[in-house]
Amino acid sequence: MKKIGFIFLLLIYSSVGFSQSFYPYQGISFNKVKLNDNFWLPKIEINRTVTIPWSFEQCKTTGRIKNFEQAAARTGKFCGVYVFDDTDVYKTIEGAAYSLQVKYDFKLDSYVDSLINLIAAAQEPDGYLYTVRTMGDKHNWIGKERYEKEHEHSHELYNAGHFYEAATAHYWATGKKNMLNLAVKNADHLLTVFGPDKKSVAPGHQVIEMGLVKMYLATGKKEYLDLSQFFIEARGKRIYPKSPGTAGATVWETGEYWQDHKPATEQTEAIGHSVRATYLYAGMADVAALTQNQKYIDAINKIWGNAAGKKTYITGGIGASGGWEGFGQDYDLPNEDAYCETCAGIGNVYWNHRMFMLTGEAKYMDMVERTLFNGILGGIGLDGKSFYYANPMEYRFSHGELGGENKRSPWFTCSCCPTNICRFMPSIPGYIYAKKDNQLIVNLYIGSETEIEINPKEKLMVKQTSNMPWDGKIKFEVNSTNKKGTTYTLKFRIPGWANGNVFPTDLYGANVVAEIGEILKINGVTVSSPDLKIVNGYIILEKVWKKGDLVEINFPMDTYQIFSNPKIVANKNLLSVQRGPVLYCAEFADNNGKTSNIMIPEFSKFNYTYQPEILQGVGTLTTEGKIVDVSETEIKTETKNIKLIPYYARSNRGVGEMKLWFPTKFSNIKIESY
Repeated sequence: MKKIGFIFLLLIYSSVGFSQSFYPYQGISFNKVKLNDNFWLPKIEINRTVTIPWSFEQCKTTGRIKNFEQAAARTGKFCGVYVFDDTDVYKTIEGAAYSLQVKYDFKLDSYVDSLINLIAAAQEPDGYLYTVRTMGDKHNWIGKERYEKEHEHSHELYNAGHFYEAATAHYWATGKKNMLNLAVKNADHLLTVFGPDKKSVAPGHQVIEMGLVKMYLATGKKEYLDLSQFFIEARGKRIYPKSPGTAGATVWETGEYWQDHKPATEQTEAIGHSVRATYLYAGMADVAALTQNQKYIDAINKIWGNAAGKKTYITGGIGASGGWEGFGQDYDLPNEDAYCETCAGIGNVYWNHRMFMLTGEAKYMDMVERTLFNGILGGIGLDGKSFYYANPMEYRFSHGELGGENKRSPWFTCSCCPTNICRFMPSIPGYIYAKKDNQLIVNLYIGSETEIEINPKEKLMVKQTSNMPWDGKIKFEVNSTNKKGTTYTLKFRIPGWANGNVFPTDLYGANVVAEIGEILKINGVTVSSPDLKIVNGYIILEKVWKKGDLVEINFPMDTYQIFSNPKIVANKNLLSVQRGPVLYCAEFADNNGKTSNIMIPEFSKFNYTYQPEILQGVGTLTTEGKIVDVSETEIKTETKNIKLIPYYARSNRGVGEMKLWFPTKFSNIKIESY
């Protein structure tokens, strides 16, 4: 890129915050979207007023902030267990920066600046920043020398990557360079250590790849982009004790845990630690978009096919195994033991959104929407300060014990998920819209307004009114400064669930396929189905838009029973229930204290009710199901009304049984739980 061109790009980034204008399809940055949504706005406000302050307080009381003080003093004993605890401070700062951009808060701004001053004091003169080593602690994960154990557990580059993401977010949000300058100092240090003819390592926990891309975009220093690619190219070169596929070999012995078993471009399967994996794939997408590296695109496309086609839960959650917090074998998706780490759900959104920006295909945004409502949102309680690390599909009593991670926690020893929630929630408006040339693309149906600039004199503006996920009726007020009679394009994603295609692959399917019918009006005039132009899952409206134009869409909100691919043995003769983008579960509080004895026959009818008085307002479903009662002398069934609530809202009324997948046959009831 010519220098003058980059300076122009840099000015864009500095003035509007991080977007993705280097992708073929460009996400419209969250700070260019004004939210007015009844569902998401209150949740994002709770994140601003409760979750972020709570996270900062926890970082203080657990010693995470003290670690920086001790590093500044160059002496002390590391507070905590994990050497990556520094990132909890960085991620909370990142979330605070996003929130400052949406709603300025002088007190928060000043507190963040005080933390940045502390980080500066903890940083070593050559730019190295890693509190546990700088204070002199002899933690057994860090090795004797810098980066000695980076390939496995030291997390030095992981810490740096999150530092860069926080520093660039702070710069783009506030215009201040106090944190960015520290990040530049650290990144320049990395350039002296890693690269061709220098040290080479495949980072043990990915995120540095995305972080360096943002540093490149914030500063214009191409060496940062080159280093990101260098780290991607470093994979598959280390010799591990055993080869993949060796009988009895662990994912650590083969390098699969770190996605280091093969070169990145030769990998075809989602494998190993799921957060590491999705951060790698998202980083590869960023570098591919900036360098036109088709090999990276081909690789992550194949991996996506494996992940979405064989290894993803109906919630959009990924990572079946708690043993290595990662992907299991194809179709190995247990319910009670499902791990589905909240961080992995966030990583899945990062990856799928980038896949959309590369291709413009709706299936990726279908996955984003599914994961937002079901795989991530349940990771935080309605109070804004209680969390889930893992998100299983069922909690049930067995021999008097309630299994799984059945209770929300205010914090964790390893608290990557709460702080990831802090930074993710305020960024959600950035997933609603995208643009390409003179096209404005609507990806998510969330009440909001935005605009795109076609050229310096022409803008296209929309205001979206939505009551999703409870109602399929959406309105778009369109406005344009178009004075030349130019045709602009509006594109609206047709959610897969609107026509019964509930999942982007054949891993899950509904028992019926709905017809969309006549769902769209322009200025009150219905557009017949045959006249709708649909490409890649989007309704395309090409028109000379004028002030006052109104587009109305009415997506059918059918309740679907969803069944799994027969290869998922854990879901044999089980169904799940979905209405709109939301999955439903049965919880103890609504069903006489028990859910493991519930059976829902196929083709059952469901009644929908919106209940503003419970769980901060949710849509609920009721149906006639079967309850299995077991005593010492007999087993009997009786017909009863079953009540379902959104899966994301579970575990906000105490601790007890919960079930997302329901037996359709008596033989699939787990009687041993009684």
